[in-house]
Parts: sequence; structure tokens; C-alpha cells
Amino acid sequence: MRATMAGGQQIIDVRLGPDHAGWRLDRALAHAIPTLSRERLKALIRSGALTPPLRDPAARVKGDEAFRLAVPAPEPAHNEPQDIPLRIVFEDEHLLVIDKPAGLVVHPAAGNRDRTLVNALLHHCGASLSGIGGVARPGIVHRIDKDTSGLLVAAKTDVAHEGLARQFARHSIDRRYLAIVSGVPRAGGGTVDAPLARSSANRKKIAVVKAKDDGGRGKRAVTHWKRLAVLRDAALVECRLETGRTHQVRVHMASIGHPLVGDSTYGGSGKTHRKLLNELSFHRQALHAAGLGFIHPVGKHRLSFESGMPPDMQELFTALGV
Repeated sequence: MRATMAGGQQIIDVRLGPDHAGWRLDRALAHAIPTLSRERLKALIRSGALTPPLRDPAARVKGDEAFRLAVPAPEPAHNEPQDIPLRIVFEDEHLLVIDKPAGLVVHPAAGNRDRTLVNALLHHCGASLSGIGGVARPGIVHRIDKDTSGLLVAAKTDVAHEGLARQFARHSIDRRYLAIVSGVPRAGGGTVDAPLARSSANRKKIAVVKAKDDGGRGKRAVTHWKRLAVLRDAALVECRLETGRTHQVRVHMASIGHPLVGDSTYGGSGKTHRKLLNELSFHRQALHAAGLGFIHPVGKHRLSFESGMPPDMQELFTALGV
């Protein structure tokens, strides 16, 4: 494979060997060009970017064939790069892992059009973003709530984005959270296996729904939790996600009678801790993404990261100590 730049495009010359004979065209090119995902190659083939001209990604390769692929420069992202400090835990040419502070929104949306993690990553990565689906943007494959702190992975390349998304879809990503919950669970741990869906009473909330009568709205959600420390009318728990649904830890812990301290949405800002929370100026759910592990989508080696409890949550933990 040889890549050059010409006329604002990347020109990739590639030869498919005899071993590729009989393969689908898109699969063979993805094998020979590891920087582009199969989905991206399908789109390029259909757009006429391949010479000799072939527009069917499912066409069978004869073997020992040479092709030239013209890859347009990534289109500029709609979001604006903004210089926002980030704590980068790990970075290479394919992806980066960020330790997100509480208060930072991950993706622009209504009410938060800028000053988000995406804006920060566009500034930090610059030209190193090779394009996700042809657009120069970071590939956000999972999110954590604005007021949750901790570890999050983002892709810089199309192939990394596809590989990470596949792992999240298979629920093979290791995700470990630390939470301070209201009340002390009697058991030392357990599993909450309860489907989640958008609440029909309040569209801003997620609710546990009954599988038999939810009309198919609910998605399976599984949280494994373990009590780590007994505090004053509270406890520190570790939650490991088997699935990764919106607000999963917050809703599941509330569903067993132990909402997260500080979580006004799901009942964790009751009278028991309100005075202390005000004294500490702790105005968020006590939740931190403390562990993240996955297989590097390109290098295929295992990556694992740990993040200690942030200062505000550590202060709350100390104040609740018995």
C-alpha cells in the first residue's frame, strides 16, 4: 500500500494478492488498508472513488489486482474547536482516553451548543482526526452524564470508531463506577437485571419498566454492585456494567432503594444529606467512572485504565465517614 496527497485528496495505491481471491471487494480493501473501516470503504466504493471503476462493494476479487482509491479530505465538523483543558490519560494515533471532570457535557445538544467535550477534542486533536465517516470529528462511542466524572474513550480514526462501537455493542467493554448511595444496603452486593426505558411520565427521566407490559420499549440493563464501605446513612458501592444504558447506575440503584447521594432526579437529595451537601457545595450525583478496559481496535492488545475518586467526591466520602 502506498499513500500520497494530490489535489486535496489522499490517493491510496493498493495491490490485492492471490490470497484475496474470492473475497468481497470491501472486505479485501479493509484488510489491505487498515486505516479505513469497512463501512467507510463501502461508501467510497459506491461514490466512484475506486479505479478501475467498481461501484459494488460486494463484487468478488479475482486476486493479484491493483486499485487506486481517492479519499476526499474530511469535511470540517459543524462544531467549533474550543481550547478547554482536558486530562488525557492515554493517546495514540487511533484513540484517546479522557478523565472527564464533572460539569463537562460530552456532546453538543439543545441547551449546550458549545463548551463540550467534543469542542475540546476538536481543538486538542486538530489535524490528527482522520475523519469519522468522512467528517473531521472525534468518534464518541459512549457518554457519561454531565455531572458524572471519570473515564471515557473517543476514537480519532474511522477504523478505531468502528472497532470500539463493535465492542460496546457486544457489551465486552469493562466499565467500573464508584457511587455513594443513600442508606446502607443490607446485602454486601447483588445484581440488578431490570429493563430501562424513557419514562412515560417525564421524558427527561429513565425508568425501570416491566418486560411483560412495556410495549417493547425497554432495553435490557444489568448492573452488578458491591458494597465497599459503610458510611453514615450512606455507603460507597462499586458498580460494574454488563450493559451501558442511559442513567443505568442511577436508576438501578434508586430502584433497590438506594439512590445516589446528590441525585436530585432520582431521589438522592433528600433531607438526610441535604445540609451536608450544601455545606460542601456538592451539587451533583456522587458517581465516578473509575475503571475502563477494552481491546485496542487496531493493535488488538488489552488496555485498562483506573481513575481515583475526584476531590469533591473524596471530600463527601470523608464527611460521611463513621
